[in-house]
Amino acid sequence: MSDNLPACPKCSGEYTYEMDALMVCPECGHEWEPATDGGEAASGERVIKDSVGNVLNDGDTVTVVKALKVKGSVSGIKAGTKVRNIRLVDGVDGHDIDCRIEGFGAMQLKSSVVKKA
Repeated sequence: MSDNLPACPKCSGEYTYEMDALMVCPECGHEWEPATDGGEAASGERVIKDSVGNVLNDGDTVTVVKALKVKGSVSGIKAGTKVRNIRLVDGVDGHDIDCRIEGFGAMQLKSSVVKKA
């Protein structure tokens, strides 16, 4: 391991290594993008991007890009459904958007299935 690599921001582990464009901590399994000059990653904030690479923020309106099945519902969420006023959260299993969808109620979505409107 090299002395010039940063410590893990999650567990402060010193045995980090580079894997493609990411930094990886073998102690806790955390992966992150290395800090860039003046970038949001340098401040420690998590940057969440939609399916086409646009940066998402709280309060944005997004469109669902593919049909989604919903447990306990006969019909799922159709592609093209607009979701207003999203909230970005540290969710479970990659679900990082908290929102309310008309006809379904409150739910969490993955950023990989939405596009910024």
